[in-house]
Amino acid sequence: MVGTWTSDSRWWPSLGVIIALLATAAYIISEFEPTTGLIIGLSALVILVAMTNIEVALYVLIFSMLLGPQVVASTAAGTPLASRGLTLRLDDSLLVIIGLLWLARIAIHSDLGVFTKTPLNRQIAWYTFACVLSTGLGMVFGRVEVLTGSLFTLKYIEYFLIYFMVANNLKSRTQVRNFTVALLLTCLIVSLIGISLTPFWGRASAPFEGTGEGARARNIEPNSFGGYLVLLLALNLGLLVTQESRRVKVVLSLLAGIILVTLGLTFSRSSYLAVVPLFFSLLFFSKRRTGVLIGGLLFAGVFVFTAPKAVWDRIESTYNAPEGEVVAGRLRLDPSTTARLKDYEDALTNGFPQRPILGWGITGYFFMDAQYPRTLVETGAFGFAMFLWLMISVFRLARRHYQQAKDPLMKGVSLGFLSGHIAILTHAIGANSFIIVRIMEPYWFLAAIVMLVPQIEEVQPSIEVPLTHVGIRR
Repeated sequence: MVGTWTSDSRWWPSLGVIIALLATAAYIISEFEPTTGLIIGLSALVILVAMTNIEVALYVLIFSMLLGPQVVASTAAGTPLASRGLTLRLDDSLLVIIGLLWLARIAIHSDLGVFTKTPLNRQIAWYTFACVLSTGLGMVFGRVEVLTGSLFTLKYIEYFLIYFMVANNLKSRTQVRNFTVALLLTCLIVSLIGISLTPFWGRASAPFEGTGEGARARNIEPNSFGGYLVLLLALNLGLLVTQESRRVKVVLSLLAGIILVTLGLTFSRSSYLAVVPLFFSLLFFSKRRTGVLIGGLLFAGVFVFTAPKAVWDRIESTYNAPEGEVVAGRLRLDPSTTARLKDYEDALTNGFPQRPILGWGITGYFFMDAQYPRTLVETGAFGFAMFLWLMISVFRLARRHYQQAKDPLMKGVSLGFLSGHIAILTHAIGANSFIIVRIMEPYWFLAAIVMLVPQIEEVQPSIEVPLTHVGIRR
């Protein structure tokens, strides 16, 4: 063994890289703050891994989606990003690193192609063009600050990089199974952490949100976390109603219970609302409607009799707030709901009529915490139409691929994403759901899988392999 190590010269470059990385890590630990050191150290590790295996780097990205710390919160007064709340996370840096390495790999192996042909390529391209065009014109005419607009535009479209990276590297059913298990395992971990943090924060929230934002993080992040939980709950339930293995069904049922408890503790009303279309989507599209209906009634009964008073108070405060604004006779809406309604009113009566075609540009108008009025005002009728085209296309393709799929795993992932897509569209009524990193990273990861279901089934016909039998393709 020793002779082989010393005589094989191919080991020496690798040994040199390892020593250099260890020396760099030691310097980082001694010179930088712990969070900064973690970011740099993990980024270096991802570079090393991604140089040889992009697939493994994608697993790292999955776990960093919700377990990565927030490192920069650009909310300080006096900065160009003040009141916008732009945050940079560990997964942002990892995504950039993996993306650059992926593009470098494509440049070296020109036969790989830059973008795999998928049914959404054209829609994504047009929506991206609309965002860039509106923001670019906003910068030219002084409505959009260059740094702010550029950073937020990149945040809007960086999720598509996940979509294309997954699409380019997804080749087999085994990968679909392993990616799905990794997503659900991450959800289990963050759900348990969220429950454990509730006594300290008062609401369940994703871990590592950063303490610098204080009350803002405690009030806004649970809504983002709730949207993420709704999406993963849909994936979990989609698999639950399509799998045959009893063991898998028991595991998925337990996970669904944990997710629902965590979701309740977020006190996110947008997320509560999103559960309703999620259930009816499963009921409508699933072939096992009786089981879905029984499960839904069972959950409703348990919720009615066991939900904490704080959850009921949170729901009631939406329309019966002690100090809320009176609307529609006796309804007294809380300030948060009132602010969102005013965003819709302002978008339709002021922001959109002033610049109806191409909008104000991303960040060119004041902040709105609702996806639809924000997209309408920022990108105008053109951008809003491209956004709707993309959303409708996702729905139609996910439905078609679910109906055509024969493999229970592919069918479950497709059904879960389809119902999750409908739920997130509902969540977006009261949140910027299609901009939030916590929601969009797993959303577009799953979208890539579902869009390629027909190709994967064509290459690998349906085979019965337990969902819990996990292995990484080498």
